[in-house]
Amino acid sequence: MIPLFSSSAANAGVDLAAAVKRVLDSNWYVLGNEVTSFEREFAQFVGSAECVSLANGTDALELALRALGVMPQDTVACVANAGFYGSTAIHAVGATPLYVDVDSVSLNMAASSLQAALAHKPKVVIITHLYGQMADIEALTRMAHEAGAAVIEDCAQSHGAMRDGRRAGSVGDIGCFSFYPTKNLGALGDGGAVTCNDPALAAKVRTLRQYGWSTKYCVATPQGRNSRLDEMQAAILRDKLKQLDSWNAQRREIAAKYNAAFAALPVTRPPSTGEDYVAHLYVLRLEAREAFREHLRSRNVATDVHYPIADHRQPAYPAARAAGSLAHTESACGNVVSLPCFPGLPEAQVAEVIDAVRSFFAG
Repeated sequence: MIPLFSSSAANAGVDLAAAVKRVLDSNWYVLGNEVTSFEREFAQFVGSAECVSLANGTDALELALRALGVMPQDTVACVANAGFYGSTAIHAVGATPLYVDVDSVSLNMAASSLQAALAHKPKVVIITHLYGQMADIEALTRMAHEAGAAVIEDCAQSHGAMRDGRRAGSVGDIGCFSFYPTKNLGALGDGGAVTCNDPALAAKVRTLRQYGWSTKYCVATPQGRNSRLDEMQAAILRDKLKQLDSWNAQRREIAAKYNAAFAALPVTRPPSTGEDYVAHLYVLRLEAREAFREHLRSRNVATDVHYPIADHRQPAYPAARAAGSLAHTESACGNVVSLPCFPGLPEAQVAEVIDAVRSFFAG
């Protein structure tokens, strides 16, 4: 079976043992030199002044909301086609998600739909760069700021993506990252971070990640928690960060081959294979999705669906609010399918994937 993702391929060329040995030799395992160095290096990579590392990407979203002052009575605008991760964070702080429809081409937040949502006075807008494709972040941020709303960039799938010389996580008020092992920059377990240009905002997140302490054992900020990236993961991420741009280029190369091969097929392909897209997932849209997936399974090609259930349709929250129609969101949930696309995917297997997809339509 050609896998959707391979940990062995993703970690090839990285001396994981050397990174772990640095930590073992230091005898320091939490909030030490590796974490401090990774935060500095990742901030420089993103192009932001500050980076605060955390235990996972969902904590990054939640603590970003708390640092921006979101309270239980507040509304947060977000999309509903991105796996419920942003929604989880919004519900965790007791706020209310206000769902915004997506653009029919990029599947990222649509400016016209955000405009309607801003009439509801959300405190924050979460803008997700879905599948590694950057949203129109500059225009969306400008709209939100003009309406008095802060902007969180959800960059969990877009490490290294760039528009007009600025990377994902450097445009909004605060950027949130996950380092889950399948991400473009993945740890060997959970990990996350926020980036921003406001030292005061970063200081709030640093306080929240460690119990709300102002000084050791003095809890001055409410709603703190234990959300620290450990030294082992930081050491591994530092070494992998050096290869991120190269890995993203490999992902784009595979995506470009797929796009060229599928140009004449009745499918909707990713709209870009440029630097604004880092191909975290290569996602097609087509009818007869389950028949297509079964055909690829018969050809030993793994697929997945990211994501089949829109946030406003999740059974745990039946009273979800939306700012107008979510027609493009619901359509996408019904026809998206992800194909294998990761650094280290052999050329022969790329060709097998292409042949399997084409053969479905040849019948």
